[in-house]
Amino acid sequence: MLDGGIKVDFPHIANTISILVKNNSISPIILIGIENTERRRDLTGLSDIVEDKEIAPLNDGAKSFRAFIEDELFIEINKQYRTTKEKRIVDESVAGLFIIETFLLKPEMFDFYIAMDPSLWWNNHHLVKNVNNLLAEFSTKENKLWFAGSDAEDISQYTKELSQILKNNAPESLRWHYSNEPTEKHNTIFRATKERAIIWSLKPTKNE
Repeated sequence: MLDGGIKVDFPHIANTISILVKNNSISPIILIGIENTERRRDLTGLSDIVEDKEIAPLNDGAKSFRAFIEDELFIEINKQYRTTKEKRIVDESVAGLFIIETFLLKPEMFDFYIAMDPSLWWNNHHLVKNVNNLLAEFSTKENKLWFAGSDAEDISQYTKELSQILKNNAPESLRWHYSNEPTEKHNTIFRATKERAIIWSLKPTKNE
C-alpha cells in the first residue's frame, strides 16, 4: 500500500485482510505500507499542464519511486520476511494513478494491481489516451487488474473509458475487472470496495 492511504486507510485494509484470513476467504499475506517524502511528486509522471502544476509543482517522481520499490524495497522485504514471488499493490486517488501507470509501463513488477478512483485525469488523461499503444508492448506474463470509479466526474469518465478499451483490446494474459460505483464518492470508494477487490484478486473470475 502506498503513501496515499497509510495514515487513514492502512488500518482499515489491515483489519479487512485479518478478517478475510481468519475466515479462510484468502491465504495469509504480508501488508506493507510504503511512505514517501513528497506524495504528489513521487506518485505522478511528468505533466506540463498548468492546472496539474498548480496541484503538484513538483512532479515526475513516479519513475524514481518505482525504481526504489523494485530495486531496494523488494530486496529488503525478501531479506526480512518469508515471502513468495507474488506481489500485489493497492491504493486510491493519485496513488491509484501510480498503480495504473506502473501496470501499463511495468506490468511485470506486480502480479495484482488494485486502484480505486485513480487520478487518470492527470496530464490531460495521457495514460488513457495511450493505453492501446502500451498494451501492445505487454508480455505474456499473467496479471490481474481491478479498478473502480466513484461519482467523481473528472475520474469516472476516464475509468469508464479505460474499461471500454480493455473490453476491446485487453491481452489474453490479463484478467481484469472494472467496478463502476456511481453511489460512492471519492472519499468513500476505498473502504466500500476494498474487500471485494482483495477477494477478486485472489480468486479466478471472468473479465467484466
